[in-house]
Amino acid sequence: MPLMATAMAPAAGLIPIVSGTSLLFLALLGGLAARAGGAGVTMGAIRVTFWGAMAMALTAGIGAAVGTVA
Repeated sequence: MPLMATAMAPAAGLIPIVSGTSLLFLALLGGLAARAGGAGVTMGAIRVTFWGAMAMALTAGIGAAVGTVA
């Protein structure tokens, strides 16, 4: 779904839109996985979303450090 957002988003807002939709779907999938595993849906969604956001931030930070940020 974030790839679909990429196709429809204007170039000026591409990064925030793709990041937001990615986090939204990470939360959805984290909740579904927690439900399937019998765990708490809210905590599962928060956990997956948090670590996904951390991974995005680390990737952007490394890109900024080596000068490859768009």
